[in-house]
Amino acid sequence: MATSEQEAVRGPKTMRLRYAGVCRTCALSLAAGTTAVYDPTSKTVTCMTCHDAVGPPAPDLRADPPPDAPPPVAPAVQATSRHVPAATDASTEGREVEGGAAGASARREYERRSAAREKRIREKHPRLGGLILAVTDEPQSTTAWARGAKGEEVLGRGLDGLAGKGVRVLHDRRIPRTRANIDHIAVTSSGVYVIDAKRYQGRPSLRAEGGILRPRTARLVIGSRDGTKLVEGVHKQVGLVVDALTAAGHGTAPVRGMLCFVDADWPLIGGSFQIDGLDVLWPRKAYERLTTPGPLGPDVVDELHRTLARAFPPA
Repeated sequence: MATSEQEAVRGPKTMRLRYAGVCRTCALSLAAGTTAVYDPTSKTVTCMTCHDAVGPPAPDLRADPPPDAPPPVAPAVQATSRHVPAATDASTEGREVEGGAAGASARREYERRSAAREKRIREKHPRLGGLILAVTDEPQSTTAWARGAKGEEVLGRGLDGLAGKGVRVLHDRRIPRTRANIDHIAVTSSGVYVIDAKRYQGRPSLRAEGGILRPRTARLVIGSRDGTKLVEGVHKQVGLVVDALTAAGHGTAPVRGMLCFVDADWPLIGGSFQIDGLDVLWPRKAYERLTTPGPLGPDVVDELHRTLARAFPPA
């Protein structure tokens, strides 16, 4: 009991990150192995620059202090322009936009589920917990997050490689007031692309139904799996991006959705298709589409990129 209570009040600690993350203060991408400050309570990380500038976080006022302890006082923080909220125009004016870390939120969710399972098994079987963990597999509901994170990371690396061709990318962006995220947003001379990365087995295909007696419809199928909800999900994300651009005065910017299947069973010839205005394709084909020249100039691409970075912060 004492051990669990100590873990509950454990404060932030300096450590080398096992996985890539994003600084909670300045949104800087932190690679695996980087020394940073990890807060187990909020499960967030802070880069050493922000930690040294601001100092340790304020104590948790929700915890019950000892009867004889003086009331906690939050340390004073000197305001600097470096910590202006990212939602303001001044925060991104004249500085590079933080692109985010591909697959970061999915990787964190996998780690959370995996750690919770290990804790649950070890508490239920103190002596045999290690053996049970060694000989049993994690449930599919847990491994799906790791598989999805890997797909986002693979696609993200390829998208980052297009920077020299004028493609500006945002990875793993949080949809405000929700727990959902957008995998990738690419801004190019041909427009804005909302890209949902999927790592499914099976061959994506377009299945037409109906005709003479009822309306003709088309739906996405991956192997034998119905992909209708995937299409609906991308359409919702595209709508949110359009709303954000319209609110910022860029309502005429073209926005298109993509479903990009990593490691799917694509045919040797052809295979990509469109459904309900969305492109369904594989990574290399997506790179070709994104690097196709368009009418938008570099200044417009840069402004759209900054606008979307403010509207959708790193997840």
